Amino acid sequence: MRFDILCGVPALLKGPFNESILKRAQQKNLVKIIIHDLHDYAYDKHRKIDDVPFGGEAGMVLKPEPIFECIETLKRERTYDEIIYLSADGERFQQSLATEFSLKQNLIFLCGHYKGVDERVREQLITKEISIGDYVLTGGELAAAVVIDATVRLIPGVVSNAESLLNDSFQNMMLDAPSYTRPAEFRSMKVPEVLLSGDPQKIAVWRDEKRLEKTKQRRNDLIN
Repeated sequence: MRFDILCGVPALLKGPFNESILKRAQQKNLVKIIIHDLHDYAYDKHRKIDDVPFGGEAGMVLKPEPIFECIETLKRERTYDEIIYLSADGERFQQSLATEFSLKQNLIFLCGHYKGVDERVREQLITKEISIGDYVLTGGELAAAVVIDATVRLIPGVVSNAESLLNDSFQNMMLDAPSYTRPAEFRSMKVPEVLLSGDPQKIAVWRDEKRLEKTKQRRNDLIN
């Protein structure tokens, strides 16, 4: 699977994609993550990618020319399933959307900055707009990293124990059960005996009960 990320501050993305599971997924050629600096598509003297908004509003807006050129160049090379813009007023990102994206082949992510992008970009190029929550970031780079992280881990072969994904929070609209590891007793705090019983059926029943209990307590909206 291929991800193309268009942004104005590519340095923000170097860390998240070069560590841990995302790094190994790229090393195993399960995913390709290509970061495009929009400044490379700006041809004025200062390689400027933003300008003041018309109408006197405060802030800066990403110009349409570099974005159109970059996306049109990529589209001439391959077909993309979606061209996604990270925006505070987009569709709320959820686990179900991560699952949907993990089945695609090629995705473009456009990261806004400051006051966002020229509206003509959204009208002509963007096929889906996504928000990762009801708050505003300085740019879309970190939001893109969140969405891609959640998506990549669902691609077959990325996580060595795929069974663990089935019980993740928000899979089947439930929160995950509590987890424990060694030692079995720490500062007089003991691991629930059922987890030490070696009885898979009893453990499965316990986990289901805890999932339901936690979901009712913390995210009852998921059940309703």
